[in-house]
Amino acid sequence: MAETSPLIAEPPARMPFSVMAKPAGARCNLACDYCYYLEKETLYPAQQVMPDDVLERYIRDHIEAQPGDHVTFAWQGGEPTLLGVEFFRHCVALQQTHAGGKTIDNAFQTNGVLLDDEWCRFFRENGFLVGLSIDGPRTLHDGYRVNKGGAGSFQKVRDALELLQRHDVAFNTLTVLHRHNADDPLRLYRFLKSIGSRFHQYIPIVERLGVEGTEAGLSLVSPAFKGATQVTEWSLTPQQYGRFLIEVFDEWVRHDADHVSVQIFDSTLSRWSGMGGGLCIFARTCGNAVAMEHNGDVYACDHYVYPDYRLGNIMEQDLVSLVSSDRQVAFGRAKADLTRQCRACNVRDLCNGGCPKHRIAQSADGEPGHNYFCEAYQRFFHHSAPAMRFMADQLKNGGRPVDVMGWMRARDRGFPGLKVGRNDPCPCGSGRKFKKCCERRRR
Repeated sequence: MAETSPLIAEPPARMPFSVMAKPAGARCNLACDYCYYLEKETLYPAQQVMPDDVLERYIRDHIEAQPGDHVTFAWQGGEPTLLGVEFFRHCVALQQTHAGGKTIDNAFQTNGVLLDDEWCRFFRENGFLVGLSIDGPRTLHDGYRVNKGGAGSFQKVRDALELLQRHDVAFNTLTVLHRHNADDPLRLYRFLKSIGSRFHQYIPIVERLGVEGTEAGLSLVSPAFKGATQVTEWSLTPQQYGRFLIEVFDEWVRHDADHVSVQIFDSTLSRWSGMGGGLCIFARTCGNAVAMEHNGDVYACDHYVYPDYRLGNIMEQDLVSLVSSDRQVAFGRAKADLTRQCRACNVRDLCNGGCPKHRIAQSADGEPGHNYFCEAYQRFFHHSAPAMRFMADQLKNGGRPVDVMGWMRARDRGFPGLKVGRNDPCPCGSGRKFKKCCERRRR
């Protein structure tokens, strides 16, 4: 498949861009063992609350910077509920003041621990989309998602989910995949379905520790760190991730494609259909998604909040200038720098080397800068190709992609009743002859 959009030919700020705002900084009421952001408190040791002048400048500039009629604000942390409902009532009021006729949407990521009826009424009344972090049933979730005292947070998150549902708040679930929960793909996936989640985001985690320390007093090293490192004990392995994606996909594509959205599957179909978009990790370049700390400091990406990637502060430079700066454009274009193995890969157009943060491995011929999850993506993209090809063809021809469920079940049975010769092209669309593909399923 050919990429439909060229390498960035104009500064990112001329296109829509997103900001992951952290009004409470890295402060959190949980102490998740795998959290890559919690230790960023070291960078900002003072009280982490976004001042009113920074908040208003951000809201005004972000609305003015977006070229379209819809503007989305993404609130994250740390844990944004620590600021209280009134802080976000003020945010909504400022948005209305500066909207200028544009439609404002809000996305809010939370661990759910502090949610109550007041929070949920606020979300519902103001149309917030809430992302709730949950890592599976109790035994999987509580493996790493613990409070400051080391106790698991599952029950409070489960209660928060019921509150969101009771108040009819739009929500999705965000699940970090780590070494503790990724070995139970179907148990995890079915649990999320059972609690009413219809929009799943799965975030694979890999982090490195500096063997002899790191910059800025942090334990986890930046993506560009060149010293000796070791992968953390909670990091997902490529083999686990590949197996997880395939097992969940096999269930989803046969039974749930018409009522469950899995972000990585949707994004893969988007790539197959030549529509671009989807997950930023699969785009050819990046740089249009920055992170902003509570004091207005802007960083190249949420995963690059390290001193070397600080672009500036919105109280000193406007947001457009920061996002369209030469440094940020160069950061985004650098994603297209791939290893020789990656450039020659037959699924390159689907993943484009993945997230630069994960390029911590060596390629088969020893070249540094290869994606740690390469094996996982290779396995998943090849395994899902027949179904993705069918769904992409449906989209192209005005059909229904969800018909893939019946098509996959028929494929499992070798397409019974279909008249096809052994030397004919296989009806699954693989490009191989029927006798060398799905005929074996008839036997």
